[in-house]
Amino acid sequence: MTGREKIFASVGAVVFRGDEALVIRRGREPLKGQWSIPGGKIEYGEPLHDAVAREVREETGVEIRVVGLLDVFESLPAADGAPHYIMIDYVAEWVSGEPRPGDDAEAAEFVPFEEAKARISWDTTRRAMDRAAQWRAGALTRS
Repeated sequence: MTGREKIFASVGAVVFRGDEALVIRRGREPLKGQWSIPGGKIEYGEPLHDAVAREVREETGVEIRVVGLLDVFESLPAADGAPHYIMIDYVAEWVSGEPRPGDDAEAAEFVPFEEAKARISWDTTRRAMDRAAQWRAGALTRS
């Protein structure tokens, strides 16, 4: 099986601490050097909520409480041989810990929500952040 035939399942979280959101600068491809929300691949047999909490902890040192499912997004393969990604994004609240980069993040910090969103270069992640803000405001059905 080549890289073009693989599908990867991943989780991510829009993590709030008051009016701030947690962002990371990616230390590896895809999107190395760009800002995103913390997240990563699900391990075999790992429950989704455990996976997202683990990924946030590994990348940022922050402990979270998952409070809702935002959406499921996908990144389809491109001609350059990139794999197919399924991304399951959650909204979460900060519980403890100060951000510090770890795992494949080269930076991690809480910044005001609008600044966090402005740093994100990928439209799909900005859409997830908008949904998280709507969810917090009670404009989305909570699941």
